[in-house]
Amino acid sequence: MALPTPEPGLVICYAYLWHEQYRAGKEEGSKDRPSVVLLVVKHDDDGTLVTVLPVTHAAPQDPKSAVELPAAVKQHLGLDDERSWIVVSEGNEFLWPGYDLRKIPRTDRYEYGFLPPRFFDQVRMAVLAWHEAKITLRD
Repeated sequence: MALPTPEPGLVICYAYLWHEQYRAGKEEGSKDRPSVVLLVVKHDDDGTLVTVLPVTHAAPQDPKSAVELPAAVKQHLGLDDERSWIVVSEGNEFLWPGYDLRKIPRTDRYEYGFLPPRFFDQVRMAVLAWHEAKITLRD
């Protein structure tokens, strides 16, 4: 199957590198996981820069650092029934398609589908709120 076109709200399978792994010197994520495309910036000469947010089963320590995926959205995407969160407090940037893009296990696809637009807007607003609060704390 062909690679999907990266668009905000698309959920892909990606070897996400957590910030703590990066600080420990790792160069690649240890687990392939659903990740939400947050931002796509097309550069004429350099390709397409994509920012993704990880999806995890681990409940956030700070409730404002993640948005829970509703069960209906998880079902729509073909994800499992366990509770999951989209982490808004960190993200990965890479040139599309990048070597960390993975096929979904037992399929020939790289993408799960799109988040519903209103839910994706909630995620975007949570990202903005998280980063705005962190900037305010530094001032």
